[in-house]
This record gives sequence, structure tokens and C-alpha cells, in this order.
Amino acid sequence: MCQLIVLNQKEIMSFYHMKDAIKDVRDTLLAKVESKVQSPHRTVLEFPQKGATSIYMPSADLENDVAAVKVVTIFPNNPSKGLPTTQGIIVLTSTENGEHLAVMNASYLTRLRTGAMTALATDSLARKDANILTVIGTGEMAFEQTIGVLAIRNINQLLLFNRTIEKAHQFSEKLKGFGVDIPIVIASSVNEAVSSADIVCCATKSNTPVFDGKFLRPGTHVNGVGSYLPHMHEIDRTTISKSSKIVVDDIHGAKDEAGELIDAEENGVWSFTSVYGELESLVSGQLKGRENKEEITFFKSVGASYYDLAVAKGVYKKAIDLNKGLAIEV
Repeated sequence: MCQLIVLNQKEIMSFYHMKDAIKDVRDTLLAKVESKVQSPHRTVLEFPQKGATSIYMPSADLENDVAAVKVVTIFPNNPSKGLPTTQGIIVLTSTENGEHLAVMNASYLTRLRTGAMTALATDSLARKDANILTVIGTGEMAFEQTIGVLAIRNINQLLLFNRTIEKAHQFSEKLKGFGVDIPIVIASSVNEAVSSADIVCCATKSNTPVFDGKFLRPGTHVNGVGSYLPHMHEIDRTTISKSSKIVVDDIHGAKDEAGELIDAEENGVWSFTSVYGELESLVSGQLKGRENKEEITFFKSVGASYYDLAVAKGVYKKAIDLNKGLAIEV
């Protein structure tokens, strides 16, 4: 018998926030650079008739003797059934004795760690004076993307674009309810919104590019986190070819799953040999970030298990310190 802590999304959201995730993701990336993190590649099961995916993501912290596995499902038709598109859990396990320590909802944590990854990439790659953020796609993932950027840049205008304009308005109200008090504009043209931006965040499930890269101004930084399968192309070839630095969260995952990069290589306009580096190399200082005010930069994220490990460890530690969660005997 062992004691397992169970944490639901509402409880996690009450005590674990973006600043926690940014710190924990940064610390885990620094540990990975020092070969203290083990991270086998994920397993992806696809269900084409439903357009759905189930992903299994294991990892281990070799220094602190803890391992995690995340199981996340993405079922795009779920909202019509009153269910969330993305659902997930993380199981945290001691690697000292094999005891399972915690089971926690992973939906919020997936969004949060992705927002933290975007924050870290943006901090290195966006201009220090960047102050206009354009967000394309206003679904669940976009919220933490926005909060992540707001955590590391002094944004004074936010442009939102969604194909369904009412969803953009709802997203705006959600941000205001969260305490975001900067001017928010609902854009009617995605390319106009891109042409005004210093930073662009894309968080859609689109199979085709969501904006035309020719509208990017010199000095713009782009984050792409929405497409996570080879057939998805959220970012166009123009943006890829114009980017002087392309950074990925995980090179192995990107080669298998970053649809727009795979497409660009297959069509001869770019090659994975041109990847500037992984996020861990930026965070650790092994690679320089932005080097001038003119270059266009692009961060591509498909997710990797060690990012989930980072936030799961952080949640568990805070839960123990704050006496949170439901303890059960298993």
C-alpha cells in the first residue's frame, strides 16, 4: 500500500501559476543540458475516423529520482458533445522505490507548460522593446500563450484574430476577467494583425497556414504551438524561409511532428539542418538569442515529455508544502 495524491484541475489552478511553470521549465531544461533528464520519444496513436489522437509521454529526472508519464487525448469533435477537446493526466512516480506519488489532471498543465516554453523562447528571441502582440486562434491553448508572453514583455496592445469572431470576443473577456488591462483589439484581418505585430502567437489546429508570411515586419518573433502532426501546417513556407533563427522545443519531436517544417523540407525551401537549436540551448546560454532588431525569428513547439515532468514535479512539491490534493491509499 502506498499513499497517492490526486489533484484535479481546479485545485492545481488555485496554487500553481505561470511564474511557477516558467521557473520549473527553465530548471528542467538546465538539468537536461547536464544529462540529468531521461526522455524517450513519445508514442502517438491516431484515430483518423475521429480526427483524434492519443499521446503517451514518459520522462525521468535522474537527479531527483522521479519519473512521469503523461497521457493526453485530443478529440476535436468533443465540444459538440459537451466535452473538452484536450484531456490528460500525469502520473508521477518515485524512482527510488517505484512508489506512485501523484495523479494529476494534465489539461491545464499542458497549456501552462506550453505557455512557459513560449515565454522562455520569446524572452530570448523577441526584441526587448516588443510591445504589440498578435494572437491567432483563441481556443484553450491560446490563453496561456498570451499570459506567458505578458509575463516577460511589456505588451501595451493585444490583437486577437479568430475565424469565429464571437470566440475572439469571449477570449477578450476571459483575459479581462483574469486581470489583463491593456487595450485589446479584435482584428478583422489576420494579415493586418500580423503586419502590426512585434510578436505573433499561433495556437490553432489548422491544416493550412493561418497567415501570409510576407506581412511579417522585420524584427518580428513568431511562436507556433498549434500544429502537432505532420499534416498540420499552421505556419507558411514564407515565414520559415524569412526566419533567420528557427528554434524548436525538441528536435526529435519536431522532425516527426512539426508539419510546417516537414512540409518546408519536403518542398526544398528549408532543411532541418538549418534549425538554429533547441530551447534548452537558448535557456542555458549555449546559443545566443536575438542578435539584431531586424531578424525574424520563429519558435516551433510540438511538446516533449520533460516539459510535463517539469511542471508535474513543481505541482507535487507545492501540493506537499501546501497540503493540497486528495490523499488515497492504493
